[in-house]
Amino acid sequence: MIGIFLITHGSYGEALVQNVCHVLNKRPPQLIQLGMTAQDDPLDLLPMAREMLALADKGDGALVLTDIFGASPANLALKLLERGRVEGLTGVNMPMLLRALTYRDKGMDTLLIRARDGGRDGIINMLDH
Repeated sequence: MIGIFLITHGSYGEALVQNVCHVLNKRPPQLIQLGMTAQDDPLDLLPMAREMLALADKGDGALVLTDIFGASPANLALKLLERGRVEGLTGVNMPMLLRALTYRDKGMDTLLIRARDGGRDGIINMLDH
């Protein structure tokens, strides 16, 4: 099973994990999150992030999800990525995380596509739906 590692601003990742646990009525295994504050230096957090990644990746790889490309959480995530083994997506939201958890047994290529599409497709103008 591919692990999921969220690296986000503040408590955003923690809130996503808590809400996913509520929706699924359980805590998914190999789901780890790290919240960064404005005072955190990505280089200082790199050793801890690598340890946390090892908790998520039990041998099948990991998907790192972060909120905004170019921001500190994404910059930290970039230092962890290894094409094909540790991949990353930005713009994490609840639909993306739920889709990632659903498809993480289908291989990294499928997971990347389904998680990305889940995040995008979860954005709906409710009056036009």
